Amino acid sequence: MRVLVWQWGRRGSGPRIAAELASGLGQLPGTIALLSLAEQAEILGVAEAPANDLPMATYGGAAGLFGRLLLAPLVIVTLVRHLRRLRPEVAICAMPGPIDLLMAAALAWAGVPFLVIVHDADSHPGENAPLLMWLQRQLIGRAAGLVALSTHVADRLREKGLVAGKPVIVLRHPPMAFGTLPPPPFDHQGVPRLLLFGRLLAYKGLDLLGETLTLMDPKSLDVRVVGSGPDSKALAALSALSFVTVENRWIAEAEIGDIIGWADVLVLPYREASQSGAAAVALAAGRWVIATRVGGLAEQLAGESLAIMADPDAPSLAAAIRSLCDTRPSPAAPALRTEWKDFARTLVARIETDLPMRR
Repeated sequence: MRVLVWQWGRRGSGPRIAAELASGLGQLPGTIALLSLAEQAEILGVAEAPANDLPMATYGGAAGLFGRLLLAPLVIVTLVRHLRRLRPEVAICAMPGPIDLLMAAALAWAGVPFLVIVHDADSHPGENAPLLMWLQRQLIGRAAGLVALSTHVADRLREKGLVAGKPVIVLRHPPMAFGTLPPPPFDHQGVPRLLLFGRLLAYKGLDLLGETLTLMDPKSLDVRVVGSGPDSKALAALSALSFVTVENRWIAEAEIGDIIGWADVLVLPYREASQSGAAAVALAAGRWVIATRVGGLAEQLAGESLAIMADPDAPSLAAAIRSLCDTRPSPAAPALRTEWKDFARTLVARIETDLPMRR
Protein backbone atom coordinates (compact mmCIF):
# COMPACT_ATOMS: atom_id res chain seq x y z
CA MET A 1 0.00 0.00 0.00
CA ARG A 2 1.26 3.48 -0.91
CA VAL A 3 0.36 5.94 1.87
CA LEU A 4 0.84 9.70 1.69
CA VAL A 5 1.12 11.57 5.01
CA TRP A 6 0.83 15.35 4.89
CA GLN A 7 1.11 18.20 7.38
CA TRP A 8 1.85 21.72 6.20
CA GLY A 9 2.68 23.58 9.39
CA ARG A 10 6.09 25.25 9.45
CA ARG A 11 6.80 24.55 13.10
CA GLY A 12 5.33 22.90 16.16
CA SER A 13 4.37 19.29 16.73
CA GLY A 14 2.42 18.76 13.49
CA PRO A 15 5.39 18.20 11.13
CA ARG A 16 7.12 16.01 13.73
CA ILE A 17 4.02 13.80 14.07
CA ALA A 18 3.77 13.50 10.27
CA ALA A 19 7.43 12.52 10.01
CA GLU A 20 7.16 9.96 12.83
CA LEU A 21 4.04 8.43 11.27
CA ALA A 22 5.67 8.23 7.83
CA SER A 23 8.72 6.58 9.43
CA GLY A 24 6.51 4.03 11.19
CA LEU A 25 4.62 3.28 7.97
CA GLY A 26 7.87 2.89 6.08
CA GLN A 27 8.96 0.10 8.41
CA LEU A 28 5.97 -2.08 7.51
CA PRO A 29 6.40 -4.81 4.88
CA GLY A 30 4.42 -3.99 1.76
CA THR A 31 3.87 -0.35 2.71
CA ILE A 32 5.48 2.59 0.93
CA ALA A 33 5.32 5.82 2.93
CA LEU A 34 5.32 9.21 1.24
CA LEU A 35 5.61 12.49 3.13
CA SER A 36 4.46 16.02 2.31
CA LEU A 37 5.69 18.87 4.51
CA ALA A 38 5.88 22.62 4.07
CA GLU A 39 8.98 23.71 2.18
CA GLN A 40 10.07 25.75 5.23
CA ALA A 41 9.12 23.23 7.92
CA GLU A 42 11.46 23.63 10.86
CA ILE A 43 12.01 19.88 11.12
CA LEU A 44 13.72 19.89 7.70
CA GLY A 45 16.59 21.91 9.18
CA VAL A 46 17.54 19.47 11.95
CA ALA A 47 19.90 16.50 11.90
CA GLU A 48 18.39 13.39 10.30
CA ALA A 49 15.67 15.46 8.63
CA PRO A 50 13.01 13.35 6.88
CA ALA A 51 12.73 13.13 3.11
CA ASN A 52 10.07 15.53 1.82
CA ASP A 53 8.44 13.76 -1.14
CA LEU A 54 5.95 16.52 -1.89
CA PRO A 55 7.20 19.92 -0.65
CA MET A 56 4.41 22.47 -0.23
CA ALA A 57 4.95 26.21 -0.58
CA THR A 58 2.89 27.62 2.28
CA TYR A 59 2.60 31.21 3.50
CA GLY A 60 3.60 33.68 6.18
CA GLY A 61 0.87 35.62 8.00
CA ALA A 62 -2.69 36.50 7.03
CA ALA A 63 -1.68 38.23 3.79
CA GLY A 64 0.25 35.16 2.69
CA LEU A 65 -2.71 32.90 3.48
CA PHE A 66 -5.02 35.15 1.43
CA GLY A 67 -2.56 34.97 -1.45
CA ARG A 68 -2.46 31.19 -1.37
CA LEU A 69 -6.24 31.03 -1.42
CA LEU A 70 -6.37 33.35 -4.44
CA LEU A 71 -4.14 30.86 -6.25
CA ALA A 72 -6.18 27.86 -5.06
CA PRO A 73 -7.15 26.54 -8.54
CA LEU A 74 -3.51 26.56 -9.68
CA VAL A 75 -2.35 24.98 -6.41
CA ILE A 76 -4.92 22.19 -6.70
CA VAL A 77 -3.95 21.42 -10.32
CA THR A 78 -0.28 21.28 -9.29
CA LEU A 79 -1.08 18.97 -6.37
CA VAL A 80 -3.06 16.65 -8.66
CA ARG A 81 -0.06 16.40 -10.96
CA HIS A 82 2.17 15.45 -8.01
CA LEU A 83 -0.37 12.95 -6.72
CA ARG A 84 -0.47 11.22 -10.07
CA ARG A 85 3.32 11.01 -9.97
CA LEU A 86 3.42 9.63 -6.41
CA ARG A 87 0.38 7.33 -6.89
CA PRO A 88 -0.81 7.09 -3.26
CA GLU A 89 -3.66 4.72 -2.56
CA VAL A 90 -4.65 6.56 0.60
CA ALA A 91 -3.60 9.80 2.32
CA ILE A 92 -3.49 10.84 5.97
CA CYS A 93 -3.62 14.37 7.34
CA ALA A 94 -1.39 14.17 10.43
CA MET A 95 -2.76 17.39 11.98
CA PRO A 96 -5.28 19.76 10.36
CA GLY A 97 -4.16 23.22 9.27
CA PRO A 98 -5.49 26.27 7.40
CA ILE A 99 -4.97 25.14 3.78
CA ASP A 100 -5.70 21.41 3.97
CA LEU A 101 -8.89 21.82 1.95
CA LEU A 102 -6.63 22.37 -1.08
CA MET A 103 -5.19 18.88 -0.60
CA ALA A 104 -8.67 17.49 0.03
CA ALA A 105 -9.82 18.88 -3.33
CA ALA A 106 -6.74 17.51 -5.11
CA LEU A 107 -7.20 14.07 -3.54
CA ALA A 108 -10.86 14.00 -4.59
CA TRP A 109 -9.86 14.90 -8.15
CA ALA A 110 -7.21 12.16 -8.14
CA GLY A 111 -9.62 9.63 -6.61
CA VAL A 112 -7.58 9.09 -3.42
CA PRO A 113 -9.47 8.65 -0.10
CA PHE A 114 -8.00 10.29 2.98
CA LEU A 115 -8.19 10.18 6.77
CA VAL A 116 -7.75 12.99 9.28
CA ILE A 117 -6.01 12.56 12.62
CA VAL A 118 -8.15 14.72 14.91
CA HIS A 119 -6.20 15.91 17.93
CA ASP A 120 -8.90 18.15 19.42
CA ALA A 121 -12.66 18.08 18.87
CA ASP A 122 -13.11 21.42 20.68
CA SER A 123 -11.13 24.60 21.18
CA HIS A 124 -9.41 24.73 24.56
CA PRO A 125 -9.97 27.62 26.99
CA GLY A 126 -7.52 30.38 26.12
CA GLU A 127 -7.46 29.49 22.42
CA ASN A 128 -8.93 31.86 19.86
CA ALA A 129 -9.15 29.84 16.67
CA PRO A 130 -12.80 29.67 15.49
CA LEU A 131 -11.69 29.71 11.83
CA LEU A 132 -9.34 26.75 12.35
CA MET A 133 -12.08 24.70 14.01
CA TRP A 134 -14.46 25.55 11.15
CA LEU A 135 -11.83 24.49 8.61
CA GLN A 136 -11.28 21.27 10.55
CA ARG A 137 -14.99 20.51 10.40
CA GLN A 138 -14.96 21.05 6.63
CA LEU A 139 -11.97 18.74 6.27
CA ILE A 140 -13.60 16.08 8.45
CA GLY A 141 -16.70 16.28 6.27
CA ARG A 142 -14.65 15.40 3.19
CA ALA A 143 -12.62 12.61 4.83
CA ALA A 144 -13.29 8.92 4.33
CA GLY A 145 -12.34 8.16 7.93
CA LEU A 146 -11.11 9.72 11.16
CA VAL A 147 -8.37 8.91 13.63
CA ALA A 148 -8.73 10.06 17.25
CA LEU A 149 -5.88 9.91 19.75
CA SER A 150 -8.21 9.19 22.67
CA THR A 151 -11.74 7.92 23.22
CA HIS A 152 -12.35 11.34 24.83
CA VAL A 153 -11.89 12.99 21.42
CA ALA A 154 -13.75 10.24 19.56
CA ASP A 155 -16.74 10.60 21.87
CA ARG A 156 -16.79 14.39 21.40
CA LEU A 157 -16.71 13.96 17.61
CA ARG A 158 -19.73 11.70 17.86
CA GLU A 159 -21.54 14.04 20.26
CA LYS A 160 -21.02 16.93 17.85
CA GLY A 161 -22.40 14.93 14.93
CA LEU A 162 -19.15 15.03 12.97
CA VAL A 163 -18.72 11.30 12.40
CA ALA A 164 -21.65 10.79 10.01
CA GLY A 165 -21.09 7.05 9.63
CA LYS A 166 -17.37 7.31 8.93
CA PRO A 167 -15.02 4.81 10.56
CA VAL A 168 -13.35 6.27 13.66
CA ILE A 169 -10.04 4.66 14.55
CA VAL A 170 -8.94 5.31 18.16
CA LEU A 171 -5.20 5.02 18.74
CA ARG A 172 -2.97 6.22 21.57
CA HIS A 173 -0.50 9.06 20.95
CA PRO A 174 2.94 7.39 20.72
CA PRO A 175 6.03 8.86 22.42
CA MET A 176 8.09 11.26 20.28
CA ALA A 177 11.87 11.34 20.61
CA PHE A 178 13.92 14.51 20.14
CA GLY A 179 17.62 13.73 19.88
CA THR A 180 19.53 11.12 21.85
CA LEU A 181 18.31 9.72 25.15
CA PRO A 182 19.43 12.00 28.04
CA PRO A 183 20.83 10.74 31.38
CA PRO A 184 18.23 9.26 33.76
CA PRO A 185 16.07 11.53 35.94
CA PHE A 186 17.77 12.75 39.15
CA ASP A 187 21.14 11.63 37.78
CA HIS A 188 22.50 15.16 38.30
CA GLN A 189 22.22 14.72 42.12
CA GLY A 190 20.98 18.29 42.59
CA VAL A 191 17.62 19.74 43.60
CA PRO A 192 14.79 17.98 41.70
CA ARG A 193 13.96 19.68 38.43
CA LEU A 194 10.33 20.21 37.49
CA LEU A 195 9.23 21.34 34.01
CA LEU A 196 6.01 22.58 32.45
CA PHE A 197 6.50 22.67 28.69
CA GLY A 198 4.33 23.69 25.74
CA ARG A 199 1.75 26.31 24.91
CA LEU A 200 1.22 28.54 27.93
CA LEU A 201 -2.57 28.76 27.79
CA ALA A 202 -5.24 28.74 30.49
CA TYR A 203 -6.29 25.11 30.01
CA LYS A 204 -2.74 23.96 30.82
CA GLY A 205 -3.45 24.78 34.48
CA LEU A 206 -0.88 27.53 34.94
CA ASP A 207 -2.93 28.83 37.86
CA LEU A 208 -3.13 25.32 39.36
CA LEU A 209 0.64 24.95 39.11
CA GLY A 210 1.05 28.26 40.92
CA GLU A 211 -1.29 27.18 43.71
CA THR A 212 0.54 23.86 43.96
CA LEU A 213 4.00 25.39 44.19
CA THR A 214 2.95 27.66 47.05
CA LEU A 215 2.50 24.45 49.05
CA MET A 216 6.08 23.33 48.35
CA ASP A 217 9.34 24.15 50.10
CA PRO A 218 11.06 26.75 47.86
CA LYS A 219 14.41 25.10 48.51
CA SER A 220 13.18 21.68 47.43
CA LEU A 221 12.64 22.33 43.71
CA ASP A 222 14.02 24.01 40.61
CA VAL A 223 11.09 24.77 38.31
CA ARG A 224 11.01 25.92 34.68
CA VAL A 225 7.91 26.99 32.75
CA VAL A 226 8.89 26.98 29.08
CA GLY A 227 6.78 27.72 26.02
CA SER A 228 4.83 30.47 24.33
CA GLY A 229 1.57 32.13 25.26
CA PRO A 230 -0.03 35.45 26.17
CA ASP A 231 0.95 37.30 29.31
CA SER A 232 -1.40 36.39 32.14
CA LYS A 233 -1.88 36.75 35.88
CA ALA A 234 -1.03 33.06 36.28
CA LEU A 235 2.32 33.48 34.51
CA ALA A 236 3.07 36.60 36.55
CA ALA A 237 2.32 34.69 39.76
CA LEU A 238 4.66 31.89 38.70
CA SER A 239 7.40 34.38 37.82
CA ALA A 240 7.12 35.88 41.29
CA LEU A 241 8.16 32.60 42.93
CA SER A 242 11.88 32.56 43.70
CA PHE A 243 12.46 28.99 42.50
CA VAL A 244 10.52 29.32 39.23
CA THR A 245 11.90 30.51 35.88
CA VAL A 246 9.36 31.44 33.20
CA GLU A 247 10.59 31.42 29.58
CA ASN A 248 7.70 32.73 27.49
CA ARG A 249 8.99 32.34 23.93
CA TRP A 250 8.76 30.09 20.89
CA ILE A 251 10.91 26.99 21.32
CA ALA A 252 12.76 25.88 18.20
CA GLU A 253 12.76 22.22 17.19
CA ALA A 254 16.49 21.92 17.91
CA GLU A 255 16.02 23.09 21.53
CA ILE A 256 13.33 20.66 22.62
CA GLY A 257 15.56 17.68 23.37
CA ASP A 258 17.81 19.68 25.71
CA ILE A 259 14.88 21.30 27.52
CA ILE A 260 13.13 17.99 28.16
CA GLY A 261 16.43 16.33 29.06
CA TRP A 262 17.07 19.02 31.71
CA ALA A 263 14.00 17.95 33.66
CA ASP A 264 13.53 15.11 36.08
CA VAL A 265 9.77 15.48 36.02
CA LEU A 266 7.36 16.91 33.48
CA VAL A 267 4.24 18.23 35.21
CA LEU A 268 0.89 18.48 33.42
CA PRO A 269 -1.45 20.36 35.80
CA TYR A 270 -4.10 20.59 33.08
CA ARG A 271 -7.65 21.78 33.70
CA GLU A 272 -8.74 19.85 30.60
CA ALA A 273 -7.00 17.91 27.83
CA SER A 274 -7.58 15.78 24.76
CA GLN A 275 -4.13 14.22 25.08
CA SER A 276 -0.65 15.65 25.50
CA GLY A 277 2.15 15.95 22.98
CA ALA A 278 4.45 17.17 25.76
CA ALA A 279 3.85 13.92 27.65
CA ALA A 280 4.70 11.97 24.49
CA VAL A 281 8.04 13.79 24.24
CA ALA A 282 8.82 13.33 27.95
CA LEU A 283 8.13 9.59 27.90
CA ALA A 284 10.40 9.07 24.90
CA ALA A 285 13.15 10.86 26.86
CA GLY A 286 12.63 8.66 29.93
CA ARG A 287 11.29 11.51 32.09
CA TRP A 288 8.76 11.08 34.89
CA VAL A 289 5.34 12.58 34.11
CA ILE A 290 2.89 13.83 36.75
CA ALA A 291 -0.49 14.64 35.21
CA THR A 292 -4.00 15.48 36.33
CA ARG A 293 -6.88 13.08 35.69
CA VAL A 294 -8.70 15.16 33.08
CA GLY A 295 -9.86 14.57 29.51
CA GLY A 296 -7.85 11.93 27.70
CA LEU A 297 -4.69 12.13 29.84
CA ALA A 298 -5.45 9.09 32.02
CA GLU A 299 -6.14 7.04 28.87
CA GLN A 300 -2.94 8.21 27.15
CA LEU A 301 -0.78 7.49 30.21
CA ALA A 302 -2.43 4.23 31.26
CA GLY A 303 0.17 1.52 31.72
CA GLU A 304 3.11 3.93 31.49
CA SER A 305 5.55 3.11 34.26
CA LEU A 306 6.85 6.68 34.26
CA ALA A 307 3.42 8.29 34.69
CA ILE A 308 1.80 9.35 37.98
CA MET A 309 -1.79 10.67 38.03
CA ALA A 310 -3.19 13.23 40.46
CA ASP A 311 -6.54 14.88 41.00
CA PRO A 312 -6.83 18.36 39.44
CA ASP A 313 -6.35 20.22 42.70
CA ALA A 314 -3.31 21.73 44.43
CA PRO A 315 -3.07 19.35 47.44
CA SER A 316 -3.22 16.21 45.28
CA LEU A 317 -0.72 17.56 42.77
CA ALA A 318 1.63 18.76 45.52
CA ALA A 319 1.49 15.35 47.22
CA ALA A 320 2.39 13.58 43.97
CA ILE A 321 5.33 15.93 43.31
CA ARG A 322 6.57 15.71 46.89
CA SER A 323 6.38 11.91 46.96
CA LEU A 324 8.27 11.47 43.70
CA CYS A 325 10.94 14.05 44.50
CA ASP A 326 11.50 12.72 48.01
CA THR A 327 12.03 9.13 46.84
CA ARG A 328 13.78 9.96 43.53
CA PRO A 329 13.14 6.51 42.06
CA SER A 330 15.37 5.30 39.25
CA PRO A 331 13.32 4.21 36.24
CA ALA A 332 14.15 0.99 34.47
CA ALA A 333 16.42 1.30 31.46
CA PRO A 334 14.14 2.24 28.56
CA ALA A 335 13.46 -0.49 26.05
CA LEU A 336 13.61 0.15 22.32
CA ARG A 337 10.33 1.91 21.60
CA THR A 338 8.37 0.72 18.59
CA GLU A 339 5.12 2.60 19.21
CA TRP A 340 5.08 4.51 15.91
CA LYS A 341 5.57 1.27 13.98
CA ASP A 342 2.82 -0.36 16.06
CA PHE A 343 0.60 2.72 15.55
CA ALA A 344 1.19 2.52 11.79
CA ARG A 345 0.56 -1.24 11.67
CA THR A 346 -2.81 -0.91 13.42
CA LEU A 347 -3.74 2.06 11.27
CA VAL A 348 -2.97 0.24 8.02
CA ALA A 349 -4.94 -2.82 9.17
CA ARG A 350 -7.97 -0.66 9.94
CA ILE A 351 -7.64 1.18 6.64
CA GLU A 352 -7.64 -2.14 4.78
CA THR A 353 -10.77 -3.37 6.59
CA ASP A 354 -12.77 -0.18 7.18
CA LEU A 355 -11.93 2.29 4.41
CA PRO A 356 -13.39 2.12 0.91
CA MET A 357 -10.26 1.86 -1.24
CA ARG A 358 -9.72 2.41 -4.91
CA ARG A 359 -8.22 -0.73 -6.47
